[in-house]
Amino acid sequence: MSTTETRRLILDTDTAGDDTQAILLAALSDRVSLEGVTICTGNVPFEYQVENAKYTLELAGEAEDTPVYEGARSPLLKEYDFAEYVHGEGGLGGDLFPETGVPSADEHAVDYIVRMARENPGEITLACIAPLTNVALALQREPDLPELLDGVWIMGGAVNTLGNITPAAEYNFWVDPDAARMVIEAFETTLVDWGVTVRDSLFERDVFEEVESIDTQLADFYVTITEAVREFNAQSDDDALGADVTTQPDSMTLATLLEPDIIEEAKTYYVEVDDREGPTRGYSLVDELEVTDGEARTRVIESVDGDRFEQMMLDMYRHGDPHYSG
Repeated sequence: MSTTETRRLILDTDTAGDDTQAILLAALSDRVSLEGVTICTGNVPFEYQVENAKYTLELAGEAEDTPVYEGARSPLLKEYDFAEYVHGEGGLGGDLFPETGVPSADEHAVDYIVRMARENPGEITLACIAPLTNVALALQREPDLPELLDGVWIMGGAVNTLGNITPAAEYNFWVDPDAARMVIEAFETTLVDWGVTVRDSLFERDVFEEVESIDTQLADFYVTITEAVREFNAQSDDDALGADVTTQPDSMTLATLLEPDIIEEAKTYYVEVDDREGPTRGYSLVDELEVTDGEARTRVIESVDGDRFEQMMLDMYRHGDPHYSG
């Protein structure tokens, strides 16, 4: 795809907290055409995820033009726990429970992904900020999916660093490690992991104060959805997060897709996901030392310009445009 073309995007999400900000980036950017939002099992009970996505699209003025497709309501094989202790009950801070009245699309998310890929070969990009269940099911339905898609961007894994759900694993890969393993093996993907988001997307009190000073609905929404996670992080024993801070893993994933120039370092590695039950469930082995025989197929984003990412978010809250140029 040439750099002058608008990328056609499907966003796969388990909508809570920072997922909403990723939806806003995609909906408000002129660099992509957000074709649809697909919902996958994950952060909070499924019905909340669906309504959270629709509410976010309403805030962006895109609810009528961007359909929401309901997808997998459980992982392929494993049982899992919600993350409401992080995002608050319902996923939007604990006090906001939207009832939009916006109908979901009639088509199942998996059928939609497959149909769009078949009808538009080489034109559709998937941005995956949820467990990868929908994508794995779509792959089972259409084995040629890796060749039919333009690209797949994933927020997931913990690249040789501590996870955020267990010492070994990041939440999305932990929820459905079977799906993550399938997708990583089948596709050439771009991966934004938990570690790089902790390093390069961390917002502290100065950012919160600036957002609080912005008199827009989008700024107010960010303040609302981060209340619970700020409180959770402040009580954390994690050296990086034990303060009044937030990370922005999902929105930073979308930002790197929208503005590739903010990527400072990236390298392609062999990656394998541990799908076994037990203490290493969801562990993402990233062969940085090149000691395995596995083929390097996963482009891992290793460093992002955090200042430029922060400015994209502030421009979105202030101007409704993450690419605002004054």
